Amino acid sequence: MSAKLKTYTLGCKVNQYETQFVREGLIGVGYTDADKDTPADLCIINTCTITGEGDSKSRQIIRKMNRENPEARLIVMGCYATREPGEVAALPGVAEVITDKRELPDLLGRFGVRDIPNGISGLDGRHRAYVKVQDGCLLKCSYCIIPTVRPQMSSRPQAEIIEEVRRLVDNGYREVILTGIHLGHYGVDFNRGKPKTDWVRLSSLVREICSIGDGFRVRLSSIEATEVTRELIEVMQDHGDQVCPHLHVCVQSGSDRILRKMKRRWTRKHIIDRCQHVKEQLASPAFSTDLIVGFPGETEADFEDSLDACRQIGFSKIHMFPFSPRKTTPAAEMDDQIPKAVKQERGRVVQQLETELRSEYFDALVNQELQLLVEDVDAQGVARGTSCRYANVAVAGAQFQDNDLATVRVVSNEGDHLTAVKS
Repeated sequence: MSAKLKTYTLGCKVNQYETQFVREGLIGVGYTDADKDTPADLCIINTCTITGEGDSKSRQIIRKMNRENPEARLIVMGCYATREPGEVAALPGVAEVITDKRELPDLLGRFGVRDIPNGISGLDGRHRAYVKVQDGCLLKCSYCIIPTVRPQMSSRPQAEIIEEVRRLVDNGYREVILTGIHLGHYGVDFNRGKPKTDWVRLSSLVREICSIGDGFRVRLSSIEATEVTRELIEVMQDHGDQVCPHLHVCVQSGSDRILRKMKRRWTRKHIIDRCQHVKEQLASPAFSTDLIVGFPGETEADFEDSLDACRQIGFSKIHMFPFSPRKTTPAAEMDDQIPKAVKQERGRVVQQLETELRSEYFDALVNQELQLLVEDVDAQGVARGTSCRYANVAVAGAQFQDNDLATVRVVSNEGDHLTAVKS
């Protein structure tokens, strides 16, 4: 009987990708996924440390895995493991702590993997596949711990990424999401010392991926607004049926005073102007964002600036985070820490604004055609999935199959999703 494996991932798309990389390597040498109620022989836990809640959840999952799999060897990786390896090693059942993602091939080698994968072939339980194209961040945002735990900037070779995307498409994936710790810096490490005419950019990577063929679409994950370059917009225009007209731009705050305290590299005007330019170049693009509320010293006026920036850009989705002080970051030591109750109230206001903005954007999509990836078909034949513009869509009576990539016409806004008919 083969050895049984369980994996658990907290955090970002990059973590999801890296867990799958390890899982595929282990399955290749005979491990099989354990059923939910079957104890495993080996557990891989990929942790997150972007907030204090991430640390806490990571510890909870490690303890839970140990309770439910008492004879298993627990291997813990991820950003929390990198930041607090001693703390992680002291948790019950932990046999090994991986503190550097560059150690993953060595980890697989210790389990007998001879041919280390150069990517993934799928993403367990998901219709949309993540493709990690870049790792590391060199920025020094005052609130962020990630440059401490992922400081090495590295981009994957373009040919390797193209091979991986082709493999995922051949395996039936109809959407690939390009992701990285600092996606907009793809290629920066390749370009040092080269003339500008020879630079590798995210835009050139996306264009090359589109040249593989049709039958699938490409989505960009989180990117800085100022890194949505003219070249990238041109690719989105030239391949409008293939590159999703959706950008997740990292705002964090709409107040210039707070942006300076955060040590962000751009102003409120830079962000709003770039998003406005995208609106002028693309038809009805969708914007989503990350927003921190309650940063140290954030006044009501600063908060109102953030709300106003969100309104001007028109985000259809806002990932709101109450400020969480991370030990060793400058923001953790700043004066004027905001009380929890204030952060909670501001978070409530942001959630209300998000609902209003999403409704406005969804209203604008009524009678438009959208490309839909079908991710579920229920017993009544109602197909549900994610549109190219990152809106959830339901279609009744269209006889779609799971994983279809179809064109639909929006007929109504239901608040949290759109209803549509086959186009």
